Amino acid sequence: MKNLFAYGTLMCNDIMQAVSGLSLFSMPGALKGYSRRAVKGEPYPGLIPDPEGRVEGVVYRDVPPPAWDRLDRFEGAMYARRLVQVELADGALLPAGVYVVQPEFMDRLDRSDWDFADFIRNRKSSFQRTYKGFRSI
Repeated sequence: MKNLFAYGTLMCNDIMQAVSGLSLFSMPGALKGYSRRAVKGEPYPGLIPDPEGRVEGVVYRDVPPPAWDRLDRFEGAMYARRLVQVELADGALLPAGVYVVQPEFMDRLDRSDWDFADFIRNRKSSFQRTYKGFRSI
């Protein structure tokens, strides 16, 4: 996998840089066939298959292998990396990795969509100080 589709906290360039150890180029993208859900009691989302769904996010291009290792540790056991096709603004499709909630963790998801604007306004700074995934990288 060369590209990453980010749909949650990693859409923030500063968080992505802290996790990957790099400053990577990003562009808007959308993923069809999935929905983004809030994780109960947490400031971050999870992604699940949904034939009717569409999730807006960003694509980071040319992610090197050491950064993928860091991303895997940051995401933890709740998520599995999958290869998907992301739609770019011009309609082109780009293969990318994405972190999807594993079936055994589905009960941790809320029915509501996760709100990126709310995360930025109210939860980002706390997330950056306290999320255990940062300690794993």
